[in-house]
Amino acid sequence: MTTSWRPKTQMGRELAESPDVVAKQLAHNKTAIDTLAQELRANPPKFVVTCGRGSSDHATLYAKYLIESQLGIPVVSAAPSIVSIYNRTVASKDALFIAVSQSGKSPDLVKNAQAARDAGARTVALVNVVDSPLADTVDHVIPLLAGPETSVAATKSYIATLSAIAQIVGAWTQDTSFNDGLSKLPNLLTSALDQDWLGASDTIAKSDGLYVIGRGPAFAIAQEAALKFKETSSLHAEAFSAAEVKHGPMALVSKTFPMLVFSQQDASRDSVEDFLTEMRGKTDNLFAAETGYADIKGHLPVVEDIHPLLAPIAMIQTFYTLAENVALARGCNPDAPPHLSKVTETH
Repeated sequence: MTTSWRPKTQMGRELAESPDVVAKQLAHNKTAIDTLAQELRANPPKFVVTCGRGSSDHATLYAKYLIESQLGIPVVSAAPSIVSIYNRTVASKDALFIAVSQSGKSPDLVKNAQAARDAGARTVALVNVVDSPLADTVDHVIPLLAGPETSVAATKSYIATLSAIAQIVGAWTQDTSFNDGLSKLPNLLTSALDQDWLGASDTIAKSDGLYVIGRGPAFAIAQEAALKFKETSSLHAEAFSAAEVKHGPMALVSKTFPMLVFSQQDASRDSVEDFLTEMRGKTDNLFAAETGYADIKGHLPVVEDIHPLLAPIAMIQTFYTLAENVALARGCNPDAPPHLSKVTETH
């Protein structure tokens, strides 16, 4: 199914560059990633620590699901203020420390990376600006290669971060099926721009808020999608795992309450389908991004024939087209949200 979406904002124009960005990564970062992966296989870390804020932190949740599910190595998210505000060094000897930042300028991320390195961790930075303080601090720099991104709402840089994480895990595990899927990712992201989710725009734009649901790797993009609704549309959205939302949050669900659900075709699929079946009895405004079920109300088409662990990258690509449309329908400018700037220099 093809979409009527065409970029209407700088956010949309930058989003449309994502397939080329990922193709550039695959061509240019192979040596750096292979070198890192060889080190990781020769001397596996006891655990992995990730560090990022906002969209970058959501990307590290994707890393958590990939690394824990494919390598069995625990992944924890650092609280940057422990080092930058409380001046406490966290024991990270024998760890892999991954910092994610578009600008590489956030002082708290730089301090955390330096502290991790001093404590004996192997440090890696995923950055869009390689000439940056963060890049100068770590052992390994993996450029995101997203190029200039002037819209405050990050799109291509977030997709580039997910792609870079996937490339690191693919090189580390040497999983042939996964790496074959990665080689096809640029074309699949182009196909993702042709999936039509715009039918959900009107209902979401007119709502007072919604839940965004995922499980497994899709939970990482559910968090990003919820943030983007807040950023670009001044629309309150909360992200939940499909395994957790049926507790207290369900008290807010009415027949008109919208939900956006992401479901990749992996071991989580059956549980998410059970959740969707139950939710269709509670709300008339359920939108589900998943393979199959094209004849069910609220179905959002997704790219087929994609590795399940890579499916969330294609889904968030399509989601951003919806987010742009919702923002414009609500009279918002996604390129310049109120009270926000491109670089947040948190101390």
